[in-house]
Amino acid sequence: MSFGLPSVKVKPDFENNVPLHEGTFGVPNPMVAGLACTKNKLAVAHPLQISEKNYHLNEEKMNMAMLRNIQGLHAPLKLSMEKKFSSKIGRLPFLPSSNFQQNVLTGRYLDIGFEDILNTPELCEVAGQPHAVVERSLGLL
Repeated sequence: MSFGLPSVKVKPDFENNVPLHEGTFGVPNPMVAGLACTKNKLAVAHPLQISEKNYHLNEEKMNMAMLRNIQGLHAPLKLSMEKKFSSKIGRLPFLPSSNFQQNVLTGRYLDIGFEDILNTPELCEVAGQPHAVVERSLGLL
């Protein structure tokens, strides 16, 4: 009985048979394809890598499906509309944004992650001049 909830099982996003462009000696040429490009074509580094990459998306799908089953179609529609409106709130490009409203609507304000500790504005190495940053965002520079 799934109640319309998405599957929790991890499904691979890649094929097992990956064609490699081999060089003259039967080995992929890293000078042509690059080391990082060849590594990504071979396989994922860890089986949980894809699952962790899509964690927030899967969690949101599960919550929306559960909300729809409990409260009806109007609740996920209203919540997705509020998320869309909160993502369109604009600020000047040189002002830091905490995206607090978006984090409250998604529930991420309860999580402490890597970006919460090392992404603070006072630790930022680059502080642009406000006029130059706005002109670049408008395409004047």
